Amino acid sequence: MDSFTNNQRAQVLTEALPYIRQYNGKIVVVKYGGNAMVSEQLRQQVMEDVVLLWLVGVKVVLVHGGGPEISDMMKRLGKKPEFVDGLRVTDAETVDIVQMVLAGKVNKTLVKLLEVKGGRAMGISGMDGGLIQAKMRNPDLGYVGSITGVNIEPIMDLLEKGYIPVVSTLGCDAEGNTYNINGDTAAAYIAGALGAERLIMMTDIAGVLRDKDDPGTLIPALSIGEAVQLFEENVIAGGMIPKVECCIDAIHRGVQRVIIMDGRVPHSILMEILTDEGAGTMVYGEETEQ
Repeated sequence: MDSFTNNQRAQVLTEALPYIRQYNGKIVVVKYGGNAMVSEQLRQQVMEDVVLLWLVGVKVVLVHGGGPEISDMMKRLGKKPEFVDGLRVTDAETVDIVQMVLAGKVNKTLVKLLEVKGGRAMGISGMDGGLIQAKMRNPDLGYVGSITGVNIEPIMDLLEKGYIPVVSTLGCDAEGNTYNINGDTAAAYIAGALGAERLIMMTDIAGVLRDKDDPGTLIPALSIGEAVQLFEENVIAGGMIPKVECCIDAIHRGVQRVIIMDGRVPHSILMEILTDEGAGTMVYGEETEQ
């Protein structure tokens, strides 16, 4: 930006104005994780993006995971992380560690960063106010939860009071058991229940690629029908399958559009929300115009 003239800066702001109008007062859910969470520089930039959107009137809800931090804490406590089909095996001791890291260290660190950047943030977990209701997904995985219901009142209360809700993905059941919830799934359920204008899924790749080894084959937009076709053609494969499935689920639950974007790109959230070009792959329903 140092090389920009004042006129160029003014032009950038002017071009963003229609998008600021479009999103003012609308809810945007950001699923935050991956390298954007691990890299300190990217973390700072994501928090700046969130605060800027909040300052121009966008109601941002930040949903976060913390897998690397959980694994790190487990190793420090002498416990080896185990995974089955990408899901963390979560026994009673591990779920205590998950709760400590997600609802404690990670959540409060993000709240603090948002406040330092000039925002007003409040951290909550899926256990607060019955936000995420869950049940055991598979006894072999332990306390890994499937979502049975979402109560958005705690989030709506915070939004109405002018806060940025920061949500850690933990759930609980009527008996008081705590469950580790997949972050993408939690974000899809929460965004759907909120009727969010956008759900932004931050990942470690550019988006949906026709050739997984060529970033130049990024598909900028996909209808649900087109996504299903790409499943059948094995274009959407591997770790991208559950992400796109979460996108489709979120749209069926009421989200207008879902974006899979590369969280490694600086200020990718602002590029998506406030520019013509956008960022990543947009997934939309059949009734929504591209």
